[in-house]
Amino acid sequence: MEAIALWLVSVVHGMGYPGIFILMFFSNALIPVPIEVIMIPAGYLVQQGQMNFFMLITCGVVGDISGSLFAYYVALHLGRRVLLAYGKHVFFDVKKMEMLDRFFAGHGEISVLTGRLVPGLRHFMAFPAGLSHMNVKKFALYTGVGGGVWMCVLIGVGYVIGGNRAMIRHYMPLITASVVAAVGIMIVLYIIRHRRRKPEKPDVPV
Repeated sequence: MEAIALWLVSVVHGMGYPGIFILMFFSNALIPVPIEVIMIPAGYLVQQGQMNFFMLITCGVVGDISGSLFAYYVALHLGRRVLLAYGKHVFFDVKKMEMLDRFFAGHGEISVLTGRLVPGLRHFMAFPAGLSHMNVKKFALYTGVGGGVWMCVLIGVGYVIGGNRAMIRHYMPLITASVVAAVGIMIVLYIIRHRRRKPEKPDVPV
């Protein structure tokens, strides 16, 4: 992993902002490379004055959305046919597809937003969104917001302690746990708000 991180630093340093865009695109479209090994070194380059924070965020978010849209459209146009044809082999049938559609119709925005903040899950949010035909504008918006927040956190880590790999290894689990806890709180608040907004069933006269 350290060798990969060093290679990514060289790519970012050598290709600059286009390198950030390309790495973020492929990270979300084809190869789920952890965003940590892209943005923490980039944050260190910001601290060194070799990159601009706002340009970095812009290229990162645009690459993030572009790669996610690529995966979204693959799932939109091919995923449903493939799953309906072969899904029974992985216990995914028409009923589960309908459940997925209903879930994303009602909770797609919060699912994408919070999913983009969870390491390991963020790379795969485009597929269920595309399968369920989630509104593409909303998908792009919440992908960009969630991805942008996590990038800012990682760039901040790289800016503060990016030159000290031992400190990164020490603090990243704590930072990740804090973000996941914040996501959990967001989901709980969303559930409470959603339940309060549910209309009460009218009494049926006897």
